[in-house]
Formats: sequence, C-alpha cells, structure tokens
Amino acid sequence: MNNSEFDVIKKYFTFDNPRNDVMLAGGDDCAIVEAPDNKQLLITTDTLISGVHFPKATSPEDIAYKSLMVNLSDLAAMGAIPAWLTLAISLPTIDEKWLSAFSNQFSSVLSEFNISLIGGDTTKGPLSITIQAMGFADKEKVLRRNQAKPEDKIFVTGDLGDAAIGLQVLAKGITDEKLLPCINRLNRPEAHIKFAEELFQYSKCAIDISDGLIADLNHVLTASQCGAVVRLTQIPVSSAAQAYFEKYHDNKTDWSMLLTKGDDYELCFTVNSDHYDAVFALAKKYQLKVSCIGAITKSRGMRCLDANGEHVMFSSRGFNHF
Repeated sequence: MNNSEFDVIKKYFTFDNPRNDVMLAGGDDCAIVEAPDNKQLLITTDTLISGVHFPKATSPEDIAYKSLMVNLSDLAAMGAIPAWLTLAISLPTIDEKWLSAFSNQFSSVLSEFNISLIGGDTTKGPLSITIQAMGFADKEKVLRRNQAKPEDKIFVTGDLGDAAIGLQVLAKGITDEKLLPCINRLNRPEAHIKFAEELFQYSKCAIDISDGLIADLNHVLTASQCGAVVRLTQIPVSSAAQAYFEKYHDNKTDWSMLLTKGDDYELCFTVNSDHYDAVFALAKKYQLKVSCIGAITKSRGMRCLDANGEHVMFSSRGFNHF
C-alpha cells in the first residue's frame, strides 16, 4: 500500500453505507445526507488522545470501540437515534496491522447501530481520534439538562467508578483477575441508546457521566436552577470495585474516585415520582441496572450524605482537561 492519506482512507475507512439517507459519503468536499422530516438534528464531538484519554498500550480495537461509544453516549443522553458520523484521525506512522484491527472494530460498531461513516480527515501526528456523531429525535422527545424539577428522583444507570479504578489498576501494574471488569469498563463503555430512546416517556432531563457524577450532575443543577441531595449509600458500586477497595484501599470506599474521576459514560437522569416504577420496568426490558440515588431540591447546591446523614465534601469536582 502507498503511504498516502487517500490510500489509508480507501483501504481502512471506506465502508458500505447501509443507510439510504446518505446521498454522498465521500469523493467530494462535503458529504450529503438527507435529514428526516419533522426531526431535530443533534450533533456531538469528542476527541480522544493517546496517553490522555486512554493508556498508550491500549489495543486498537479498544480505542476504536471507546472513541465511538463516548460519542454515542452523548447522543443517548439526549434521546437521539444515531445516524451518521465523521472521523478525523491523526497517526504517527502507517501501521497496517494496527489500522486493520482499528478499522474492523470501528466497522463492527457502525453496523451494530446502523450508522454511516460519511467523511473525515487523516493526518500525520500523535495518535488522536476525533469523531463528530450526528443523530435525530422528535422535538418533544429530546432530553435536556435544564428540565430537572424539585422533588424529581435522580437515577443513574450501571455502576459508577469502575473505569477510574481500571485506570488505577493499569497505572499501578496490578494483576488481579477480580479487577478485570474495571479495566473492561475503562476500555469498553456502553452507550445505552435503546433505553434512552424510550426514556422520554418518563424523563425530560438527562446527562451522560463523562467527567464524574459530581461534575455532571452539577451541570444539570446549574442548567435547571435547582439543587440535589445524593445519598452515598445508594450509589451503585460493582463487586469488582468493592474488591479493589477491600484489598488495595484498606477496606475503605474512596467516594472521590467513584464520583469525580470520570470515564463512566453512564446516564444520569431525573424522573417524576409518578414514573418511579415505570423506569425500573423499562430498565428490566433492556436488562439494564438503574439506581435511584437521591432527589432534586428547590434549594440550590448539591449535598452528598453518608450513611450517618453527614455531608461529605469533595476536594475535586470532576475530571479537568487542563
């Protein structure tokens, strides 16, 4: 293969387009898509940089998977159906084995979610992946950060903090089979697209947890001009995380690690009390764990309460890119 940008694109990033709303995916200065009638277009962009957003030793398959899921998680947080995306990738060298593995995993995820890659850019430089993902939703079904209401219940999907622990395990070179699920959560987060598509029936407000629950829930509170009480005893903690704290943290739960380090890519959403049971039924339909961790309050600010009802303060509010 010639080592040109166009050769790389042709061999590794030219996929069959399953969607009939893609009029032109490549070969011109812009892609052309046909947006559905009476839908709103939702657009998100995320960049992942080697050594910052994933360890340098991360496999190309895991990098491809995670780079897609962090974008799809944003679309899920607003109840959008994913449709198209662009990919801008910076590569230090042309490594055909690496590119083949990355491309195969990338294509597999696109097929699973019926998404078309419609364009992008390939450049030489430190390894980084930037994806712009696009989806659509009915206007009345979009989930927004500014729609939390006092007395709403606060829910989260899945378990929190596993990815942060996974990063610590890799950084410290810990080899412990009980902690493998945490590494997997770091490398392979899941976007709850199908669940979120139906969540609008019971919720108007959601956010994806990328920078940690404390930071991201605070974004909701700021946008909705309200407050929250979060009960730490209700935070879902996996058995793998518990095993980590038992063996490597003096059997003490590090709430800061669980709630401020980020990379969870779970959903945090609010629900009126009338829909409490319906949310659990919806989660059961998609075999998804959901937990009620607190409630929205009229008074501003967030209060995190421990088992004794004492207010727990966090020195860090969440992941900071700078």
